[in-house]
Amino acid sequence: MAVWGIGVAVYFVAITYRTSLGVAGLDAAERFHINASALSTFSILQLLVYAGMQIPVGLLVDRLGAKKVLTIGVVLYTAGQFGFALAASYPMALGSRALLGCGDAMTFISVLRLGSRWFPARRGPLIAQIAALVGMAGNLISTLVLARFLHTFGWTPTFATSAVGGIVVLVVLLLFLKDHPEGFEPPPAPAAHSGAGFVRRQIADAWREPGTRLGMWVHFTTQFPAMVFLLLWGLPFLVEAQGLSRGTAGELLTLVVLSNMAVGLVYGQVIARHHAARTPLALGTVGATALMWAIVLSWPSVHAPMGLLVALCAVLGACGPASMIGFDFARPANPPERQGTASGIVNMGGFTASMTTLLAVGVLLDATGHNYRIALASIFVLEAVGVSQILRLRRSAARRESERLVVSRVEAVHVPA
Repeated sequence: MAVWGIGVAVYFVAITYRTSLGVAGLDAAERFHINASALSTFSILQLLVYAGMQIPVGLLVDRLGAKKVLTIGVVLYTAGQFGFALAASYPMALGSRALLGCGDAMTFISVLRLGSRWFPARRGPLIAQIAALVGMAGNLISTLVLARFLHTFGWTPTFATSAVGGIVVLVVLLLFLKDHPEGFEPPPAPAAHSGAGFVRRQIADAWREPGTRLGMWVHFTTQFPAMVFLLLWGLPFLVEAQGLSRGTAGELLTLVVLSNMAVGLVYGQVIARHHAARTPLALGTVGATALMWAIVLSWPSVHAPMGLLVALCAVLGACGPASMIGFDFARPANPPERQGTASGIVNMGGFTASMTTLLAVGVLLDATGHNYRIALASIFVLEAVGVSQILRLRRSAARRESERLVVSRVEAVHVPA
C-alpha cells in the first residue's frame, strides 16, 4: 500500500501542475498580453502532448515498468513547471507547458500498472477511483493554495515554489518505489517483444478489442466537461459571464473537486460490486451534465442563480469518476502484458475531447465577442458524438467480455491440482 502510495503522490503533484493554469488564466492573459484563443492554446498544447503520448507511454510501461517511466515523468513535469515560473514570453511559456504535459502523460498509466501489481484484480475499479480521487486533491491545491499564493506573491514565486514538490517526490520515488512485491516478478519479456512489428501488433491487438474502444469512448464522453471547466474556462466563465468575484468563483471550482472526490468513492464501490452498473453510470453522468449545462446556458436572465451554478459544479464533479469507468471496460478485455497499451488508448479519449473543446471555446469566444453561451454549447456536440459510439459498442464489448469470462472459468476447472 505504501509503495503504491508513492506512485499516487507522483500523480498528485502532476495534477497540481496540470490544473495550475485553471486559477491563473486571467493572470496569464495579462502577463503575456494574449486573447482568448491564445490563452486556450496553453491548455490545448499541453493536452495535445498528453494525448499524443498515451500510447507510447503505455508501451513504455509494458516494456520498462512503472518506476522508470514515473522517474522520467517527474523530471519532465518539474522542469516544465520551473520553466513556466520563469517564462517571460508567450513562446517560452508554451514550451514549458508542453514539457509539463509530456511528464504528466507518464503518471496515471504508471499508477494503474502499480495498482495491478500490488492489489488483486477484483479491487481494480476501487483502486483506480482512489488514485483519481487523490489526484483530484492536487486540484484542490491549485484552487485553494496556488490561487492565494498567486494573488499574494505573484507569478514567478508561486510557480517556482510549487515546482519544489516535484523534486521531493522524485527523491522518494528513487529511494522507495518498487514495480512489484518481492517474489512476484513478471517473467522477462521474450526477445520477440521488441521492434516496430511488436509495437504495431500490441496496439492493433488492444484496439481490436471492443472493450478497449468502448473504454476510450466512455472516457472521451465523460471527462471533458469538467476538465475544460477546471483546466481553463471555468474561472473566466464564472467571473466574466456570471459576474462573480474571483474568490466566489474559486470556491465553486473547489466544489467541483470535492464533488469529484465524494462521487469517486461511491462509483468505485458500486462498480466493484456490480459490473453491470458501468454503462448506466457513464450514460447517466453524461445526461446529468448535459442537462445542467443546458439549463445554465439557456437561463433567461444574464446571470444564472447561485443555486443553479452550485448544482452545475456538483454535477461536474461526477465527470472524473465516470471517466474512470473507461478503464474498467479495457482492463478485462486485455491480458496483463497489454494493460499499459490499452490504458493509453483509453486515456487518449477524454484528453482528445478536452483539447478539442478548449480550442472550440476559445475560437468561439473571440468570434462572438465573448459570448459564453454560444462558446460553451460546443460541449453538446462532443457529448452527442461520444454517446452514439458508446451505444454502438456496448453490446459487442459485453458479449466479448462474457466469452472471456467463460473461457477463464473453463481453464480454471481444468488446471491440474
